[in-house]
Amino acid sequence: MHVKKGDKVKVISGKDKGKTGTILEAYPKKDRVLVEGINMVKKHSKPSQENPQGGILTMEAPIHVSNVMPIDPKTGEPTRVGYEIRDGKKVRIAKKSGEPLDK
Repeated sequence: MHVKKGDKVKVISGKDKGKTGTILEAYPKKDRVLVEGINMVKKHSKPSQENPQGGILTMEAPIHVSNVMPIDPKTGEPTRVGYEIRDGKKVRIAKKSGEPLDK
C-alpha cells in the first residue's frame, strides 16, 4: 500500500472528496484505511457495560485506499508515491517534490 498509519492524506473521490485527515488504521489485506473524521456512519448500539445508555453512535468507517492520496510535506498538496533506496533502506518519496514521506 502507498499509505500507512499516521500519514496525512486527502480524499480524492467519494462523498468526502476534498477533505483531509490522518490515517488511524490500515487494513492491507482488504485494501482499506480508516481516516480520522472521514466516512462517518451511524451505528445503532444496544445498551452494554461500556455504553449503558445505548443509542446511535457516529463513527468512522474504512474507505478504499485508492480514494486517498498522501499530502506532500513540502507543498501541502496531494502527491503520488515513489520509492527509492536511500542508505540501504527503501523509502517512500513524494513524486511532486522528491521529499521523503517516511520520517
